[in-house]
Amino acid sequence: MGHLIPLIEFAKALLALHHGFGVTCIVPTIGYPSEAMKAVLEGLPTNIDHVFLPPVSPKDLEEAHPGIQISLTITLSLPSLRVVLKSLLETTRLVALVFDPFASEVLEVAKELQLSPYFFIPTNAMVLSLLLHLPTLDETIPCEYRDLPEPLKLPGCIPIHGKDLINPVQDRKSEWYKLFLRNAKRFPLVEGIMVNTFIDLEGRVIKTLGCVWMLK
Repeated sequence: MGHLIPLIEFAKALLALHHGFGVTCIVPTIGYPSEAMKAVLEGLPTNIDHVFLPPVSPKDLEEAHPGIQISLTITLSLPSLRVVLKSLLETTRLVALVFDPFASEVLEVAKELQLSPYFFIPTNAMVLSLLLHLPTLDETIPCEYRDLPEPLKLPGCIPIHGKDLINPVQDRKSEWYKLFLRNAKRFPLVEGIMVNTFIDLEGRVIKTLGCVWMLK
């Protein structure tokens, strides 16, 4: 449920400001959803609906890295997602899709159905800055980031040693890194990026990132 909880809290904050909006949480799963997940979703306000997509078999994901498992789950769930979205288009005024960067394959479905795509970053603005600049780092730095003698200087961020970057970028030869980089390259394709942070915590990073609309 790691990234689901921040998305739910974002939905609550959005609906608190815009009472005419409605949200449907579409949840892909590996196997059947846990009782804890069902309890969280069933306890949401009436203007937040939820739909579980047909579960992906764990056998299809054996021996894959946990991060790759998430991406494969999304890929295998795309046909079911398309069916759910088409149904929502027939019954609601569906205009936008907000999804995790791990689910960047959803961009193609959004384009097909003419829905506005948005990424939601559940971590912070510093991670977003890294993701936005990862393609450039990948092209210009020949070694592993952890082996850099000097700290990296991401725009708006304090210098950070490569060894202290998030786990997915620590092994550039791994499939996990390649998937992470591919997702990062899709950031320019969305209409907006929503990030879980606030000005008092990361003001300089947020201002460096550009146009900002704060959800309070």
